[in-house]
Amino acid sequence: MAEKQKEGELSNPDMVMEEAKPAKAHAKPKEEESAEKTERAVVLTGQSDKGGFIWGTGRRKSAVARVRIKPGDGKLVINDHKVEEYFTQEYDRNAVVAPLKALNLTKAFDVYVNVQGGGSTGQAGAVRLGIARALRNYDENLIKELRDGGYLTRDGRMVERKKYGQSGARKRFQFSKR
Repeated sequence: MAEKQKEGELSNPDMVMEEAKPAKAHAKPKEEESAEKTERAVVLTGQSDKGGFIWGTGRRKSAVARVRIKPGDGKLVINDHKVEEYFTQEYDRNAVVAPLKALNLTKAFDVYVNVQGGGSTGQAGAVRLGIARALRNYDENLIKELRDGGYLTRDGRMVERKKYGQSGARKRFQFSKR
């Protein structure tokens, strides 16, 4: 068939018309798309506790984060501190708010976090997973976007244990043949 198309003889003239059609027939102007991204409607599909909170638990290395969210004005409190005070590194702060930014919900929820164990990067990863799980529990329609962004995947990497008779997890004492 490729030879016929090169010669100009097409067996199916409709085939050319299908190829000429744009990929998105229902494409919206860019102005409407940007307005759509800012106005996101989320509906409570999960069950909340007595205070109206939805819970999510996140873990990373040896850090554990308990996250509570509820509709609000975008307050983010971690261990009774603002996120800027608690996480001093910019990449840790970005990791914490990444699920909310991906869904354009930074101003839609108040987030309260208790996190303990590990270091700052491990705690940031735990909070990120906890927020993503809480959003998933709040509205099940968000699962696809959270999964595509990789926010619902737990990072299972842990510190390897020290081995008996050696100086560390991988380091060995110097071998002496004689």
